[in-house]
Amino acid sequence: MKILHKWIILAGLLLAALISYGYGFSQGIVIFVVLGVALELTFWFGVFGKKQQCNEHPRN
Repeated sequence: MKILHKWIILAGLLLAALISYGYGFSQGIVIFVVLGVALELTFWFGVFGKKQQCNEHPRN
C-alpha cells in the first residue's frame, strides 16, 4: 500500500474516532464511545504496527 494512502486511511480512522467520542459523550450512548475506542486502537496499531521486512538478504 502506498504511504500516502495509508496515512489518509489513518487520518480518516482518527477523525471517525473523534466524531464517535464526541457523539457518544454528548448523548450518553456507550456504544459510540466503545466504537471510538475501537477506531482509535485501529489507528494506533496502523501507526505502530509491524514493520514490513525486506526479502533481500545481505550478501557476504
